[in-house]
Amino acid sequence: MDSLLSDHTPGPTIPLPPAIINARAALAEITPTLLRVSDGPALERRWAWRPAERGATEARYGFYRCAEALDRAGIDAERALAEAGVDRPPSSRIVARATVARWELHGVLAALDDEDLDRDPGGGEWTIRQTLAHIVNVQRAYASFTAWWLARRHEPDFPAEVPDGVGGDFPDEASEGVGSLAEIRARLDDAMDTAAGRLGSLGIEELAANARWSGYAVDVGFRLGRWASHLREHTIQVDKTLVMLERPTREVERLVRHIHAAHGRMESVVFALPPSDLGPAAPVIEAAAAEIREVARGAASAASG
Repeated sequence: MDSLLSDHTPGPTIPLPPAIINARAALAEITPTLLRVSDGPALERRWAWRPAERGATEARYGFYRCAEALDRAGIDAERALAEAGVDRPPSSRIVARATVARWELHGVLAALDDEDLDRDPGGGEWTIRQTLAHIVNVQRAYASFTAWWLARRHEPDFPAEVPDGVGGDFPDEASEGVGSLAEIRARLDDAMDTAAGRLGSLGIEELAANARWSGYAVDVGFRLGRWASHLREHTIQVDKTLVMLERPTREVERLVRHIHAAHGRMESVVFALPPSDLGPAAPVIEAAAAEIREVARGAASAASG
């Protein structure tokens, strides 16, 4: 955490709830299992979803069932929080949209490997490594410089820009793209989770504090809302780069993206909430994690014949 974020936001950082950590681990566990499934006839092989019953479906449905389980868990977790009287801070609702976008990006990246990072798409376009370095660096910047603007909210003069020299220990963009794809993705998660842990409990008055973005006068809430759209902007860029690299997307890869997006929707229900606030929502999320583990194993086994 750079000094801008640590010095201008109250601590301690809200930690990730154990239920979310487990759900992420389940997603990470099933992803390579599902990506090993072949397209075509393998997806059409019979899968005994509920062996004790006489129904019949195909292995392809196992992918959709994982997404269904995660979506339903998000719905049920949201209801559980409402029934428990959990009142989410306004800023947590805004940054929750960013975790949906984050997992949509992870869904695109899940099927790639380290060799894809530095392939040149030509025409002066960024490599995937350069795009990811930019994503991580800007995610940090949105959080850290938002914290700086937030700290100025009681000052009488609204600066035209962040003065030179502010954020001297802020990391340079190229450093964010160093390492393997797994390391860069972990760096993105750390940046976003830390930012949400520091800025996820802001109230209405704090969200209305003056700030700037690209020279425009905005408020802190606007800057928090930029997290999601910036991620989506560059997720589209990664997709365009893959087209330029002539790397086709398999059906199985599209299905895995769908599961990641569903995970993001579920996670958004509790993102930036302290573990103590999850209450009855935690078992719902834990049950979904257990179900996708079981479903993925069964569907992948059926697909393999």
